[in-house]
Amino acid sequence: MTIDERKQISSNIIQNVILENREKLTISGVLDVLSFDDQIVIVETDLGLLTIKGENLRINKLSLDTTEVIVEGKIFSLSYSEKNADKNSAGSFLGKIFK
Repeated sequence: MTIDERKQISSNIIQNVILENREKLTISGVLDVLSFDDQIVIVETDLGLLTIKGENLRINKLSLDTTEVIVEGKIFSLSYSEKNADKNSAGSFLGKIFK
């Protein structure tokens, strides 16, 4: 995906991520909650997978109708990854290294 394609996609999607005092995280644009426990929450959003790491994490509100999730607990990190990550390119990259 080129930079122009990413700009076009991201300009059509509005997503809010609001972190309050590293204890309350409100996320809009959530499509699904893929995994959660007290240390990690993984949500699928319009802009990719969002991984939340911390301690004593709990999902306080989940509304797929309004596409909003509220996570509470001690939040250490937030990280995005592409939801359509191309696994073949990673394999071919490793294949090139170990030729």
